[in-house]
Amino acid sequence: MKTTFFKKNRPDPELLALRAELQSAQGDLSLAYRKFDQAVDPELVESCIYQIKAEKARCNYLIRAIKERNPESFAALRLEGEAAWT
Repeated sequence: MKTTFFKKNRPDPELLALRAELQSAQGDLSLAYRKFDQAVDPELVESCIYQIKAEKARCNYLIRAIKERNPESFAALRLEGEAAWT
């Protein structure tokens, strides 16, 4: 009689960290948009625009990193296209 042991699929710790970082970046992007909506001074508006662009770039990087690390997990994120924040 042959006993077969199945390995449990342990989640990749780096992938989990990337996903957590993406969630954080999405929250930061949302906050940047809220700040932009409330900005009145032209210089502050410009600052918010730069912050939004930076957060979008960060999200795009993390999405690509997750996609490269595990293409199947990208579908689970329910994101469309090359990057969701373009």
